[in-house]
Amino acid sequence: VPTVAELLSQAQACHRAGRLPEAVEFYEQALRADSANSEAHYLLGITFHGLGQSNEAIRSLSQAIRLDPDRAEAHNYLGAVLGRQGKLDEAILSFQQAQLLSPESAEISGNLKHALAVRDNNRGNALAAQGKRDEAVSCYRRALQLKPDYAEAHHNLGTVSAEQDQLEEAVGCHRRALALRPDFAEAHNNLGAALVRQEKLDEAVACFRRALELKPDYFKAHNNLGAVLVKQNKLEEAAACCRRALELRPDDAEARGNLGAVLAMQDEFDEAVACYRRALELNPDNADMHNHLGAVLAKQGKLDQAAACFRRALELRPGYADAHNNLGLLLTLEGSLDEAIACFRQALEIQPRFAAAHSNSLIALQYQPGITLAQLAVAHGEFDERHAAPLQAEWRPHDNRPDSDRKLRLGFVSADLGCHPVGYTLIRVLENLDKRQAEIICYSDRLKADAMTGRLRAAATAWREVRALNDQQLADQIRADQVDIAFDMAGHTGNNRLLSFARKPAPIQFTWYGYVGTTGLKAMDYLLADRFEVPADAERYIQERVLRMPDGYACYDPPSYAPPVAPLPALARGYVTFGSFNNLAKITPHVVEVWASILRPVSGARLVLKYRGLDAPSVTQRFAEMFARHGIYSTRLELRGGSSHADLLRQYQGIDVALDPFPYSGGITTCEALWMGVPVVTCPGETFASRHSLSHLSNIGLTDTIADDLGSYVAFAVGLAGDLPRLAALRARLRDQVAASPLCDGKRFAENLMHVVRGAWRAWCGTRPG
Repeated sequence: VPTVAELLSQAQACHRAGRLPEAVEFYEQALRADSANSEAHYLLGITFHGLGQSNEAIRSLSQAIRLDPDRAEAHNYLGAVLGRQGKLDEAILSFQQAQLLSPESAEISGNLKHALAVRDNNRGNALAAQGKRDEAVSCYRRALQLKPDYAEAHHNLGTVSAEQDQLEEAVGCHRRALALRPDFAEAHNNLGAALVRQEKLDEAVACFRRALELKPDYFKAHNNLGAVLVKQNKLEEAAACCRRALELRPDDAEARGNLGAVLAMQDEFDEAVACYRRALELNPDNADMHNHLGAVLAKQGKLDQAAACFRRALELRPGYADAHNNLGLLLTLEGSLDEAIACFRQALEIQPRFAAAHSNSLIALQYQPGITLAQLAVAHGEFDERHAAPLQAEWRPHDNRPDSDRKLRLGFVSADLGCHPVGYTLIRVLENLDKRQAEIICYSDRLKADAMTGRLRAAATAWREVRALNDQQLADQIRADQVDIAFDMAGHTGNNRLLSFARKPAPIQFTWYGYVGTTGLKAMDYLLADRFEVPADAERYIQERVLRMPDGYACYDPPSYAPPVAPLPALARGYVTFGSFNNLAKITPHVVEVWASILRPVSGARLVLKYRGLDAPSVTQRFAEMFARHGIYSTRLELRGGSSHADLLRQYQGIDVALDPFPYSGGITTCEALWMGVPVVTCPGETFASRHSLSHLSNIGLTDTIADDLGSYVAFAVGLAGDLPRLAALRARLRDQVAASPLCDGKRFAENLMHVVRGAWRAWCGTRPG
């Protein structure tokens, strides 16, 4: 019969050889012979742990300690097994006892510190989950004092720091975690999320891609990568990421919403709406999804549904600045200007640096009856003071070579370089600029290219896609390109880059087209206009210095797909059809009252209004009620919603006379009506916005439809309706008259523009030292 010593020797030999089940048999035989053998219990506990049988290991190690309480290594090993079971408090007690028995043991000290660090880290996680972020941070910091190389604690501290908007701290923590554990997929993902918030998009994309290399089915990384690719305008790849995320988690509301955002940007509005609605089925109280759904519905012209979405978002989150802003935009589109301005102001109260909402409020002011240049000057000055003036600290001297006759670099910045009024106005200019005198750099913020984008790009010397750049980065790019004269083609309209111009990236900065007058920015040097848009007595209300083109301030490129001019429809119908295809915000109750006074004396006359949203029941009812109050009922009104641009032009074939709204007149809308042979009756006021049609009509030589006051405006419209032979003759010659005028003469406009900007450049050169 083997002795206990022999049995233990055989057991240890099996253990060393990796034959753990056999080792267990020998240890148990030894214990049957000597149940009080502490060594056998201790070694059996180690063996059970090696087999993954933690409970048996704890039982054996505990028995060894009962038999030999001063055995430090048994306390230490028991602590390790308890720690792996997640019983940290018990594990720490074991490690502390081991350290008391063997204070010089580095291994025991290290195990105790590790266990304490893990406990603090876990407590931090629990507190973070409860929203107690400050307490969580304290726990993570204690864990790192105990164990500075604890990658998980660095990562968790970074995650909570990001939630506290301490982005530099968050990035540093995640980078330290990755230095310790380069294969830490979660740290790569969360570092990427922090970098997105710092607008370091390329670095963020690299982080998400690395996380997916390490963990291909990592849902969060797929979802986050899709979201950042949207910001970079890489829509196809973004859609693929979002779809992969949904394969991994089909019922994730956030991923469904991200895909909706991509589809909306691809103009796949029906699919986007379906995504957002599904996201709301999964999470009905998600204010963001209601807001995003409303934005897509508004683009579809479903204004009633969109308004309901924005209002629901605000019920769920009353302090939701973006939803207040979006509701304001919708109300502007409907023409409910006072309510719209109240929404924008509410957004600014919640988020005082919300420059887009402030810009939207300035646009809404332009539509208000009775608005004056003095009032607009004050309002635009407030924008500069709040948003732009603080950026003057970033102004730096320009090292552009001050040679007054050298070739210039002209930069054009816009989100509308395509089939848009800005594109229609700019294309003939760029195509005709003398490339011996100027290089053209276009900075395009446009989401989706089209045929006009292609033409503009072909006319440019260089083309920059800048949607993924923030305002600072765009300013840096313009400066790096050594642009001599930068043109703002947006003013305060959507997706503008005024806060790039506020950083003064170019020596000379113009605002031109895309907006209606002053930007209010001290950083903007010039407003390009003409003698019609800005008469001499209006200059004192404009922050910029006014430079005037000799003809008009715009050059029109008629679409190649415009249908031919049709015969005068009144001759066949027996009644006159007035029309306005302008933005509904321009058609205020005062405009309706004046238009009703035109319709009443003209027997049988009809009025056609056409614009996106006019097929929404609430909008239709509102306009019908406004006209009915002045005796014009629905039988004399036709309200048409949005359509393709080609169809919009075709519908002018049924219009005899176009009525220009006031105080915000038609711009490109007036050009389109004239091109389709439809004369426009206008009544300019004092504001820039009220004088577009004055400029266009003066430049084509059709001045007898320009009224000095509203009485004359009504008389001119009624007079045209009563003289069908004159109206028919005018219609027959109008397209040729427009085509031959300065309004469509790209070569003449480009030469005049080059003369104006060369003068501005020479003036700048004259101020340079030496």
